[in-house]
This record gives sequence, C-alpha cells and structure tokens, in this order.
Amino acid sequence: MPLADPPTIIEPQGQATASVIWLHGLGADGHDFEPVVPLLGAVTRYTRFIFPHAPTRPVTVNGGMVMRAWYDIVSMDIKRRVDAAGVRDSETIVHGLIHHELELGIPISRIVLAGFSQGGAIVLHTGVRYPSRLAGILALSTYVPLPELTDVEAHAANKDAPIFYGHGTFDPVVPLALAQGSRSHLAELGFRIDWHAYPIEHSLSPPEIGDIAGWLAEVLPEKERSAR
Repeated sequence: MPLADPPTIIEPQGQATASVIWLHGLGADGHDFEPVVPLLGAVTRYTRFIFPHAPTRPVTVNGGMVMRAWYDIVSMDIKRRVDAAGVRDSETIVHGLIHHELELGIPISRIVLAGFSQGGAIVLHTGVRYPSRLAGILALSTYVPLPELTDVEAHAANKDAPIFYGHGTFDPVVPLALAQGSRSHLAELGFRIDWHAYPIEHSLSPPEIGDIAGWLAEVLPEKERSAR
C-alpha cells in the first residue's frame, strides 16, 4: 500500500548528513511528533526528520472506523491476531522511505528508524529484518508485532545496532508486560536493547525526550559530517 500523502519533512539548518524516519501511532498523523524536534538538541543542526502519514484504513477494534493506521487492530488483545498483511505493507513503505534517503546521499549507517506505538511496532519489525546496518532503532511505547516470525526472519546486519526502547510503566494501551516481553525476546535473539521505563501512560515525557536527544547524539554524531 503506497503512501497517499507526502511525508512531513523538517530539514536541518545546514546540509543534512543524517536522517530520522519517525512513524506516528494509530489515528494520529505525521505532524504528531513535529513539536519534539526542537527539543532534541544539536543533532537537529544536521539531521533531516521525516514524518510519514500512515494510509487510511478501517480499524476493527474501533468499529471499522476509517483512520490513519499502519495496520489493522483486530482484537483488544494486541498480542494476538495481528494483521500480518498490514504489517508487511507498512514494512514496504518504510523500505521506500529508506531508499529515498539513500538516493539523497544519506548512508544507511546514518539513518535511524523511529516510531511510537503502532509506528514503533513497524520500525521494530522492519529494523531487525533490514539487511544493512542502520544507525539505530528508536522504539517508543510499543511491542514486536510478529514475534513468532522474528526468530527466522531477523537479519544479522542489525544485531549490533543500538535499539532505544522506551515505555511507560502505567501504559494502559500497550501493557508494560507486553513491552518487557518484546524486549526480552529481542535480547534473546542477540539484539542490543537500551531499555528505559518512565512513570507515564501512553505518551512521552520531558525526561524521555531528554534521553532520546542524548541517544540520537550518540548514534548520529556530528563528526560524521566532515567524513562524507
């Protein structure tokens, strides 16, 4: 399923030498995390932020209401009956976004996949399967959507790529236990998980945004700017 709307893009002050592709959650759109960018510090001087808008589709748990969604939610128990076809479609969308950044001259080692909730599920799914080493994966308030297939489909290229995994301890949407299970599953497969828990619900907090800013500065250091 192609993107019907072009992504929202925030260009850096100078030449872009890195990119963050950031996917929103269910029912939101690509503008959702725009306000976070000015809070991310020096990395914004040389990093392009791409915020795609999910396709619209009926969402089963919301009575079939059409909204922006990276895949259908077919059960309130989100760890079961996952819309595998929708997940695969969105994986293809992310591949296309990555390819576009590569065409613009950003090396794969300078691209971060980021996402919140549903968007986080897609970047976890896509990132651990991607055949080239990414700069990192930023997974927020989310879970692994197809864990039973991750064992056989995970690619070794990103086994050492840093994964920032942030979650609220009071999250009523994606239960903490589900996120912890996803973290353990990925760790057992050999992926590098940098786990952060915050006393919040299904959202971001200033301390988490500060931690994200520090993590991005580490995985996308400015010194690479002169190496191109």
